[in-house]
Amino acid sequence: MLNRTTSALLACSFIATLFCLSNATPNDNFDFIIIGGGTAGLTLANRLTELPHITVAVIEAGDKVLNNSNVTDTDKFTAALGTPIDWQYESTNQTYAAGQTISCSAGKALGGTSTINGMTWVRGEKSQIDSWETIGNEGWSWDELFPYYKKSENFIVPSPAQVAAGVSYDDADHGESGPLKVGYHPELQNGSLHGLVEAAWKSLGIPSTIDANGGDVRGFTVEQQTLDPDANIREDAARAFYYPFQNRTNLHIYLNTTAIKVIWTSDGGDAVADGVEVTSSNGTVSTINARREVILSAGSLRSPAILELSGVGNPSILDKLGISSKIVLPGVGENLIDQPNNAIVYNSSTTFNGTTGYLTYATATDFHMNQPNDDDIPIWAEQVAAANNHAVNASSLKYLFKVQSELLKSVANAEVFLSTGKGIGLPPSGFLATAFWLLMPFSRGSVHISSLDPLVYPIINPNYFLVDYDLKTQVAITKWVREFWMTAPMSILASEISPGYTTLPANATEAQYTEWVKTSFSSNSHSLGTAAMMPRKLGGVVDNTLKVYGTANLRVVDASIIPFQISGHLTATIYAIAEKAADLIKAEIKQ
Repeated sequence: MLNRTTSALLACSFIATLFCLSNATPNDNFDFIIIGGGTAGLTLANRLTELPHITVAVIEAGDKVLNNSNVTDTDKFTAALGTPIDWQYESTNQTYAAGQTISCSAGKALGGTSTINGMTWVRGEKSQIDSWETIGNEGWSWDELFPYYKKSENFIVPSPAQVAAGVSYDDADHGESGPLKVGYHPELQNGSLHGLVEAAWKSLGIPSTIDANGGDVRGFTVEQQTLDPDANIREDAARAFYYPFQNRTNLHIYLNTTAIKVIWTSDGGDAVADGVEVTSSNGTVSTINARREVILSAGSLRSPAILELSGVGNPSILDKLGISSKIVLPGVGENLIDQPNNAIVYNSSTTFNGTTGYLTYATATDFHMNQPNDDDIPIWAEQVAAANNHAVNASSLKYLFKVQSELLKSVANAEVFLSTGKGIGLPPSGFLATAFWLLMPFSRGSVHISSLDPLVYPIINPNYFLVDYDLKTQVAITKWVREFWMTAPMSILASEISPGYTTLPANATEAQYTEWVKTSFSSNSHSLGTAAMMPRKLGGVVDNTLKVYGTANLRVVDASIIPFQISGHLTATIYAIAEKAADLIKAEIKQ
């Protein structure tokens, strides 16, 4: 039987395809323009075009990747990194991380980062989502967002073989009628490894988790992924939310088209977004007009850049480039938070067939790290404010850091991902790798434009390890991961080959661990917060309806709006944000 995507592709006529995938012309008019055809953008476009009288245009800088094996192959997700479908961003030299530049990936394709990420489906902690409401975003609590987490999802119940391989789940935590398939890898490792790993974590006080998607992630579990277990292919946003619906004549996709800036009118009140100026791959510049709204869903490293090119941001940034400030919002591009990721690789004489995807979430107490000291919070706030030219003031940061510090008393602040070689592109024999990262850094950076040219990448400065507590936490996690590997039965299963005990001795000093962490980490590519949903006085950029302050009809719907890092992976939360945004917009349409 044909699967749903293939059936939809055949159903979409040649004429409809031309209509759906078109080039911008000077007089194109739509109700809504969405900048960015990624995870959030396509979800939002799909839900809005459920209303047949509403027209939507999606502007996407990349191309289709439906049949790209680097996308579809569930064991090759790293193969797409560094290719043309990866934006391949680079940070500035990192002052607090040995002066090195760090690469950061993001998807440049229809489907966005959902086409190149690790496919992991973990939502985060209840109290973390509740903190959004705590800081002033009414309607954004766990209870409010949970139905939207489930709305996108079409959870595929595991097979008996997958259950035998160690998976577990809770029906109550999942949706069954959404467009996006979520399930377990069809080629899970079915030998003894799961039991060995589980036993070692149990010895260290880490329980097994029935399902990490119920709002309490602490424990050991097998990852759920955005994939189609029957076809064994990635389930990205385009495959789930666009291709099965591409014959909708009220949905238009502009591929290989870059948004330059938002076009404005103003009648003396809030600024009104009238359209978007775009450039095609051949350099032709044109304007697409919006009758109702413009929505930015270009991602946390690009949405703030488009805001700045449109005259929305900090005058100290805009004035240097001769951009007239339409709306003064110093928080645009600030509050950039990413997670530093280190890895240790082991080799075993045992061959492990299949994939694993074992996730472990741990609190500071679990990995022997002290809680933040209240006396340090004002110091960190001043450090972060000074490093970012006080675009967000120290008083606001102090308040936000207190909220974060309170969260860290209970939520997970470390993730350890254990995979066989097959799952990460290594030879599938005896290789085992553990990647691990600090989940909720206090360090904050920024992303800002340096040119009027939209094709010039913004300046990205995550300020990794600006706050020393982050570095100490990552060191503590490193030591704890090694403790896990020295715990029976793991201690007799494999030997460390990278970094190895020659590079980082078993009895390494704190200084040696610190140096290794700083010089060997990579970006987790989980950047967020750069158009934060917070009160304007705290440095926020959007309100609780996701409208940009000072505008009547410009919204941001992507990871930019998330104010704090989460103890999970971003994909599930981005889908949920887009689902909720669609309902907010639909409610306004009906008024």
